[in-house]
Amino acid sequence: MATFLYKLGRFAFRRRRLVALLWVALFALAGVAASSASTAASSSFSIPGTEAQKAFDLLDERFPGTSVDGATARVVFKAPEGEKMTDPAHRAEVEKAVAALESGSDQVASVVDPYQAKAISRDGTIAYTQVSYKVSGMELAEEDREALTEAGEKAEGAGLTVEIGGDALQAAPETGASEVIGVGVAAVVLVITFGSLVAAGLPLLTAIIGVGIGVSTITALASTLDLGSTTATLATMIGLAVGIDYALFIVSRYRAELAEGRDHEEAVGRATGTAGSAVVFAGLTVVIALVGLAVVNIPMLSKMGFAAAGTVAIAVLIALTLIPALLGFAGKRVLGRKARKQTAQAGDKPNMGTRWAGFVLRRPVAVLLAGVVGLGAVALPAASLEMGLPDDGSQPTSTTQRRAYDLLSDGFGPGFNGPLLIVVDGDKAAADGTAKEIAGLDGVAAVTPATYNKAGDTAMITVIPEDRPSSTETEDLVHTIRETSGDNVHVTGATAMNIDFSQRMNDALVPYLALVVGLAFLLLMVVFRSVLVPLKAALGFLLSVVAALGAVVAVFQWGWLGSLFGVEQTGPIMSMMPIFMVGVVFGLAMDYEVFLVTRMREAFVHGERPGQAIVTGFRHGARVVTAAAVIMIAVFAGFIGSSEQMVKMIGFGLAIAVFFDAFIVRMAIVPAVLALLGGRAWWLPRWLARVLPSVDVEGEKLRGADDPAGDGGKERELVGA
Repeated sequence: MATFLYKLGRFAFRRRRLVALLWVALFALAGVAASSASTAASSSFSIPGTEAQKAFDLLDERFPGTSVDGATARVVFKAPEGEKMTDPAHRAEVEKAVAALESGSDQVASVVDPYQAKAISRDGTIAYTQVSYKVSGMELAEEDREALTEAGEKAEGAGLTVEIGGDALQAAPETGASEVIGVGVAAVVLVITFGSLVAAGLPLLTAIIGVGIGVSTITALASTLDLGSTTATLATMIGLAVGIDYALFIVSRYRAELAEGRDHEEAVGRATGTAGSAVVFAGLTVVIALVGLAVVNIPMLSKMGFAAAGTVAIAVLIALTLIPALLGFAGKRVLGRKARKQTAQAGDKPNMGTRWAGFVLRRPVAVLLAGVVGLGAVALPAASLEMGLPDDGSQPTSTTQRRAYDLLSDGFGPGFNGPLLIVVDGDKAAADGTAKEIAGLDGVAAVTPATYNKAGDTAMITVIPEDRPSSTETEDLVHTIRETSGDNVHVTGATAMNIDFSQRMNDALVPYLALVVGLAFLLLMVVFRSVLVPLKAALGFLLSVVAALGAVVAVFQWGWLGSLFGVEQTGPIMSMMPIFMVGVVFGLAMDYEVFLVTRMREAFVHGERPGQAIVTGFRHGARVVTAAAVIMIAVFAGFIGSSEQMVKMIGFGLAIAVFFDAFIVRMAIVPAVLALLGGRAWWLPRWLARVLPSVDVEGEKLRGADDPAGDGGKERELVGA
């Protein structure tokens, strides 16, 4: 592989104008396609094979045109102190608001009059009207939302308190200025690392081009492939991080090759052949982790994974072709003034990396225990993990959605915010029997009369639980209804869908872990020609990801330091968070493992002692890996400023996971374990050595070209029976 990439890098260097032109043309083409594409609808949320989904499918079939999966809004009215909503003046204002809602948008399917539907609290102080739309919340135009809020504002002007909840107010998440700050931090880190504005600008430029192509392609295909806005957000988040990192490693290796006295073309070829090989395998681990999300069998999650994996693949291709081409344009300017004056021997001087590696080699047991115990302590809150999907109850108290949620809870009970929709596949007798049976169950506050389709063979029944939607009591009620009712009775609605979604996440976690970790383990065995090194890498990852989950629970569920991260309302952790973090963080964690440990193996197979190989790996890789980790943390942390709780949680979780994995696992635990193992770390059974392909990640054949005597081309390997 190193030889092929060496030739590819030299080709890109020599044909740099052509290569750069092709990437710029691709960037422009993707931009044009995105700008001319039709507006994407909301990504449809479905969970194939679950009972809640079966019920929705049955409703679509038996109640055509009812838009059961369309957006809804609840406009909640509260009378002034000492007055009631039944007062004639207040009733007139509500009826005006209902008329305004009916005529305010062509997308409105129905509006419920609270006085006809008896949607007034027992004390008469709170009333609500429900608005149903023909399309989902993300498909509503801005004028549709404005018509909704204007109707409420007019009633509010007459003295009523009006709040609006529901997914009709859902809009694309806003990441805010903090995302730009994340990129700014990356730029500062690159300048400090390289001491050259040109060298610092190359990774940023190529990462932006890669993300631009990826996100523009996603936007262009969003309508055709039913991709939601979160898909592009994830692709941006991961694409920026890996795009900067991959370019950083190749530029850094190129500068090292120049310092050894090679000419520019040869240095580009060798940097692409060695660091580029690590980039390929690091990118493959990320792609495996993201594509593996399809195991969960939730279309929305699968699409997010595939789209992000495509952006990572683009980042790898750019690092292997566009970076060598741009290095050709940059010439000596890629080196800072001080670097231009350094001699080849300067690279052998001790630096922070070698000093830290020496410290770990002297105290491996203490470093190992400190790292494991520290991460174990941070991981403890993960034992209290509560999962669910965010609803209006998890919104900040400053939002109208949350205030509407609280008003409905006060006036009608906490379960009113999470009604269960029961679909009965049967006649009137079956529906009446089902309603009577459910009404007698514990935890049921109310059961509405059945609504039948035209054929009279299917009925809808609404059940109001006594508890809030995210409570364990409501979850138990859903399971009880499913267990006690017949096969012709299905429970659905947002609450039931959340329960099924969480269950699907839990069921898929172990198979997903087995698939992703297993494939990556095989991949790392090919890279490192070792059994223990990949095993240590996988165990270290599990430790860092559980610690990261513990931090997420502490901040978003318990509220520790919540105000520091803009968490206004604590609640259950998003159901997809554990499996999502496993997928994304595993791929990213393996980046540092590959980049850092390949340098150690490269030194070991060329004759250095195991301990000295660790020091050599840190001398060449620690500074760059540290910079890469800081950049990735900055990019992910930038998404903490998002207005969307899900994006905020993902940004925090990924940032803290990269911190734990890069600085504690890879920089402390990994060298400590390797120091304790010594030469045994690189042991490989003889039969396995014959089976595994040799991919020459260390650039052995390239080194042999510089070694006429052939001594430098001899590779050492611990192979046993």
